[in-house]
Amino acid sequence: MTRRFLTLLGVGAVIVLVILLRQLAVVPVSGQTPSKDSAAPAGSGAKTPWGEPDLQGIWTRETEVPLQRPSKYADREFFTEEERAALDKQRAEIIGREASEGRRKRGTEQDVGGAYNQAIFLSHLRLGRRTSLIVDPPNGKMPPFTPEEQKRRAEIVAYTLALMQATDLCKNKLPGCEGGKYGPPSPRRAETPPHYLTGAQGGPGGGGGVINRSDGPEDRGNSERCMVAALPDFTGFRRIIQSRGQVSIFYDTGQGQGWQRVVPITAAPHLPANVRLWWGDSRGRWDGNTLVVDVTNFSPKSNFNGSHENLHLVERWTRIDEKSIEYSVTVEDPSVWTRPWTVKQELNKQNERDNRIFYEPRCHEGNYGMPALLAGARADELAFKQGKGPDPASICLGGCGGFSGGFADDGDDANPLR
Repeated sequence: MTRRFLTLLGVGAVIVLVILLRQLAVVPVSGQTPSKDSAAPAGSGAKTPWGEPDLQGIWTRETEVPLQRPSKYADREFFTEEERAALDKQRAEIIGREASEGRRKRGTEQDVGGAYNQAIFLSHLRLGRRTSLIVDPPNGKMPPFTPEEQKRRAEIVAYTLALMQATDLCKNKLPGCEGGKYGPPSPRRAETPPHYLTGAQGGPGGGGGVINRSDGPEDRGNSERCMVAALPDFTGFRRIIQSRGQVSIFYDTGQGQGWQRVVPITAAPHLPANVRLWWGDSRGRWDGNTLVVDVTNFSPKSNFNGSHENLHLVERWTRIDEKSIEYSVTVEDPSVWTRPWTVKQELNKQNERDNRIFYEPRCHEGNYGMPALLAGARADELAFKQGKGPDPASICLGGCGGFSGGFADDGDDANPLR
């Protein structure tokens, strides 16, 4: 009897102790997500349990703002409300007409180049107030290219046009062949490209791949190889998680081309110059409530608007209030642009439950589509050799034009914000 009483007494004491512990505010260890009871109130002054500004959550843009300011809006920083409404209506109508029979010419290379119906496969956001993400220079446009970069881009354009010259694109003088000519297959088809191809080379046309050839994966560019995700990113979702001494950011971009980034909070120098990374080497520090991140050491095969290994970024992440972060980045590459330039973007917090993400890349073109695409190119070559098909050089495979992002290359259905 005594033993049973003591056992019950012990169990009761354990229960009481558990209840008391649950009521205490427990400070989580570094790397754990703060509990609802222990987390500081959200907002511009929100702090992690170890005292740093709290940037955690799932964040994305909720409006669309062009990177560069359309020329028609000159030095105007903001749209009027009437302009926003009219442009939203116009853009929605254009995208909605993409699949209409009156707009497409079935069987053409341009129709194939716009195979994705953008009204279905892409999210289209309301237009934001700003006329450009670029805030410096004040005209809202990238600075001029350096003479070196102009020469590089001209070489890529000339090579691209040479590979297209036997196609209907040039025969019919479509926008994708602007600056080129129609003629027999060019001997340049056997040449190595003048520069490494990434898919953002300044060449003409839209839709399809990078160049009009499929000798190997490198001809198809980063997008078809599931390697298009770049830093800085102004489009997708990012999930931020903090722990002592580091900030982890998962980017969900494009067609499942997610990638993970860890920013150490440290005064340590960057990696040695001979160590190059796809998304660069980040070093973070706190400046008041702002996380400042310096990024260098990009790979020669990395690409952001034509900038590669010389790209240098200075990012600033500032919590404005409970539901928004101001993201600012200054972009510098003296081999590409004549001066640095700066972008500002508002990111809005998303509901954790409604926006659950698969935390791994899931872009399948690089795993399945690429081998099939290259096999198809070899089959076309064999058929031509046997006299059973057209010369592959006369079939446009990249930069053929079409409906990039749901908009036509020119005319009434062109993007009104370009």
